[in-house]
Amino acid sequence: MNSLPISVVIAGGGTAGHIEPALAVGEALRDRHGARLTALGTSRGLERDIIPGRGVDLRLITPVPVPRKLNGDLLKLPFNVAKSFRQTRQVLKDVDADVVFGTGGYVAAPAYLAAKSLGVPFYVLETNALAGMANKLGVRLGGIGLNAHADSGMPGEVVGIPVRPGLATDPDGSVAAAAWKKWNLRDDMKTILVTGGSQGAVSINSALAGAVENLSKDYQILHAYGKKNQAPAAHENYVPLPYIEDMAGALAVADLVVCRSGAMTVAEVSAAGLPAIYVPLPFGNGEQAFNSRELVEAGAAVHIPDAELSAERLIDQVRSILGDPQRLAAMQEAVARASAGDVAYTLADRIASSVTRAGREVKQEHDKSRKPGRGSKTAGTEEKGN
Repeated sequence: MNSLPISVVIAGGGTAGHIEPALAVGEALRDRHGARLTALGTSRGLERDIIPGRGVDLRLITPVPVPRKLNGDLLKLPFNVAKSFRQTRQVLKDVDADVVFGTGGYVAAPAYLAAKSLGVPFYVLETNALAGMANKLGVRLGGIGLNAHADSGMPGEVVGIPVRPGLATDPDGSVAAAAWKKWNLRDDMKTILVTGGSQGAVSINSALAGAVENLSKDYQILHAYGKKNQAPAAHENYVPLPYIEDMAGALAVADLVVCRSGAMTVAEVSAAGLPAIYVPLPFGNGEQAFNSRELVEAGAAVHIPDAELSAERLIDQVRSILGDPQRLAAMQEAVARASAGDVAYTLADRIASSVTRAGREVKQEHDKSRKPGRGSKTAGTEEKGN
């Protein structure tokens, strides 16, 4: 392994679905390989709430959202890209980046462009079933493509989705015990975890509002309703929270999850071995429905279209799963078979091994003969040409 710390820049911003897989691999690189970790972010994304709390250096750049319609924002796009590119390039120079790991979102395209311009090797991970524009651009620029799903529309090896190390493990039951105590939950009652993602989901919240009185008679409910949404009314055996920071604890106490099917959500729920009722977001390019398709086909989950979600449908599905021990056990077995391996550490090892000591020493000697800040990085032979 390298004698000098590896300097890794992660680029996944805007939503938890982009931030969490980038952090998962970054933290694995830091924990296992002593990497120096820097994250790119913007003032409008969730990274300002999530990343500093995980002990990672956050550098803010200008966001570069790509408008889906012809409007004023589209006319500003070239100027925003140029500004963000210059800012990102400076960050890579400041931290003497050896490698960039991107997962899409507002910060990904500038990161790929800056890495390409400086000769820094970069990896592009697409966690959704259908690839986004920024990641497709990254691979076209020469990034090493990696996919969570086959047939995403982006070239690259299928590796699965990296989940934060230790998120879904509780070998001695201590994580669950702490969560029961923290949220005043009973350890002898089945728990339904309901979440609409980091921002909450109005349709899920609405359906649960009509179902909570019925379901809370037999089950306890832990509900993340979203910071921007109105707090729900109180009920017995019902714990509403604007945001669940301790997701490891929530997954440890849950028996069933009701949630959107964003790529990261599906990965975390699956890693925890939990059956789920997925309600895909009805917007975008339809990737959320694809994210959970394999689990539904395997019998590990149920899919309810957003337009068909109602209190009655939710009650029926929850009770048909939790009220039938045989079905619940079959779904648990199915999700266990479908769960991926330790993707975060596998990718971390791969990235670390690609930054060879020889390559770093060549780079350092090369920098001496060039202007400050214009050095390039050399990837190991294992990754070259991919």
